[in-house]
Amino acid sequence: MTNAINWFELPAQDLARARTFYETVLRISLRPEVFAGMDMALFPFERGRGVGGALVKDARFRPSPDGAVVYLGAGGSLDGCLARVEQAGGRVLMPRTDIGAPGFIALIVDTEGNRVGLHEPRAA
Repeated sequence: MTNAINWFELPAQDLARARTFYETVLRISLRPEVFAGMDMALFPFERGRGVGGALVKDARFRPSPDGAVVYLGAGGSLDGCLARVEQAGGRVLMPRTDIGAPGFIALIVDTEGNRVGLHEPRAA
């Protein structure tokens, strides 16, 4: 079985600012990389397992709050992530919302203007 999503990219006008935002909110480290001439910051993932993605600075891509929504794992602390959004320069668009058995979600707008979802599974 394959994942419905294989890779995602979030456009950034200011890659350093966007990287700092996600590292602050999610308490992770993004790895800088240049791929096909594009400056990127890769979210942590295991190659060959799971889904990876990156922030991308490229003149062809523009941040937008109206496009597709990517849901990032909140690392088991959705409330903690949401508490850090505004101090990191973003804003909460939809607060913690119970979606039943799958857990909880929230929507944020990052420093670049992208609408991004956060997800926390329900504790077993």
